[in-house]
Amino acid sequence: MLISNIDHLVITVHDIEKTCSFYKMVMGLETISFADGRMAIKVGDQKINLHKAGEELSPCAKYPTPGSADLCFITPTSISDYLHHLKNSGIDLEAGPVKRCGVYGEMDSVYFRDPDGNLLEVSHYL
Repeated sequence: MLISNIDHLVITVHDIEKTCSFYKMVMGLETISFADGRMAIKVGDQKINLHKAGEELSPCAKYPTPGSADLCFITPTSISDYLHHLKNSGIDLEAGPVKRCGVYGEMDSVYFRDPDGNLLEVSHYL
């Protein structure tokens, strides 16, 4: 058996509209509607499905909890330019810029949080 890629992940959030707005405005990602009005964040060829806390679809994680995700996104933009964007968007940093090692090698990363407290890492490969 072989696994070739990830199709989607699910995060549980308090407010789907607020989450979509954040990921659209701060991250520059597209939000999409599917399957009778469900919402997701499109990231390249994958998506992050959104479940509203207390209204999760079954089956779901054993303990679906807003703010429990730790996600890394890749940007083609330099980290210094991305930091400028975050500052202009009123986003506080948790850490960074720092050097990290991703699947393709060394990268510069910054860390911040989404409206539910999920830890977001945005990285640029060197």
